[in-house]
Amino acid sequence: MSVIYENEAIKIESEESEIPWLKIFTQHPYKEMSEVPADIKFDIYYLLDVIEKEMLAYYRPKKINIASFGNYLPHVHWHIMARFEEDSFFPEPMWGKKQREAKLNLPDFGTFYQNVVKAVKSA
Repeated sequence: MSVIYENEAIKIESEESEIPWLKIFTQHPYKEMSEVPADIKFDIYYLLDVIEKEMLAYYRPKKINIASFGNYLPHVHWHIMARFEEDSFFPEPMWGKKQREAKLNLPDFGTFYQNVVKAVKSA
């Protein structure tokens, strides 16, 4: 994982994967979303929207998956994943049962990360 953007309230990390997969974390380790201050919740939902739109425009995936768990890591965070019929796990979740060997030919992840950061900073 590497941080591609952060401010005093949140950070966006990339997850090493065959698919485009970003995660939004709160900087403070809130355990539940209900503990997060309203302004930071707004920022999170805004970033979810920005990242989803950038994934759709850049990768043209079959589906975007957005999830918030925290069973292993009790710290508020969101996963945003671009899914493709040809990825190794589709239609299962990325942490599910592997369905096949991936046959993906995707545009550069680095350019996508730059697009996300540019979109976030231009708001």
